[in-house]
Amino acid sequence: VTFSLQKFSKGRKVGIIRLSSFNAIAQQEVSSAIKTLKQQGAQEFILDLRDNRGGLVQEGIEVAKLFLPENAVVVRTTGPNREATYKSSEAALTEAPLSLLVNGSTASASEILAGALHDNCRAVLAGSTTYGKGVIQSVYELSDTSGLAITVGKYITPGGTDIDRTGIQPDFKIYLLHRKQKKNQSFVECSSLKVCRT
Repeated sequence: VTFSLQKFSKGRKVGIIRLSSFNAIAQQEVSSAIKTLKQQGAQEFILDLRDNRGGLVQEGIEVAKLFLPENAVVVRTTGPNREATYKSSEAALTEAPLSLLVNGSTASASEILAGALHDNCRAVLAGSTTYGKGVIQSVYELSDTSGLAITVGKYITPGGTDIDRTGIQPDFKIYLLHRKQKKNQSFVECSSLKVCRT
C-alpha cells in the first residue's frame, strides 16, 4: 500500500491510496493510510485498484468494511453449501467522499471490494470494465502430484451482480490517450450507468 495527499481544484485535499494486492496485512495498511491522510487534512479519498489482481478474499472484504456503515452487505456467496452473506460489523472508519479507479486487470478480491462500495452507494467507479473473476474454487491434489480445481460457488455483489466473466462496469469510463497526447493524459466519458447518490 502506498498513499499520498494531493491538492486539486478549489483547494480540495484528496487522499490517494494505491492498493496493489490483498496480502495478509492489506486491511491494516489501508486503515493506517486512512488515519494518516485524515490527520493531514484529507477531505475525500481515491482508492486505486488498477492492476490489482486480487489475493486474499477475506482481506478484500475487511477493506470494504473500513468504508461501509454498520450492517451493510459486503458480498454474498452462492453454491452448494456455500450460501452466505458477509456484512460489516461496525461503523466506517471514514465517511468522506470516495472514488475507485479500476481497469481490466482489477480482479477477484478487488472486484468484490469495488462491487461492495459501489452497490452500497458508497463510491463512484472510474476506469474500464473489471476482469470478471468471481468464483470460489476447491483445489485437489491428484496422485501424479498435479492439481484439479473445481468451481464450487460464486461471489455476488450486494446489488446482485454475478462478477464472474462479466466484471463490473464503471460509472465513468476513462481512456488513456497515447502518441501525440501528453504522458498519462486521460479522456473521461460518462457511461450510461446510473451513478449512486446518497
